[in-house]
Amino acid sequence: MEDKETCSVHLHRIDASQNMRRYYRIVIQPTLFGGASVIRNWGRIGSGGQTMMETFDHPNDADTALFLIERTKRRRGYRGAGSAE
Repeated sequence: MEDKETCSVHLHRIDASQNMRRYYRIVIQPTLFGGASVIRNWGRIGSGGQTMMETFDHPNDADTALFLIERTKRRRGYRGAGSAE
């Protein structure tokens, strides 16, 4: 993750039959000491939602965490925010 600004993923899960309109955002931001933080924000579309931050000593660990979280969410029915539902 050498010299990247930020890496982000924005996912939606919309199911009108269950009145479900959720979003999930994952962002990687570098820390001051050479590591990286994975910041997750999720909730109902239109709300502020909840936020969780996890810090890693090595940026590659943060990349791996982002990949695993995104894969899990996509398996649960989340799709890219720009894709057609």
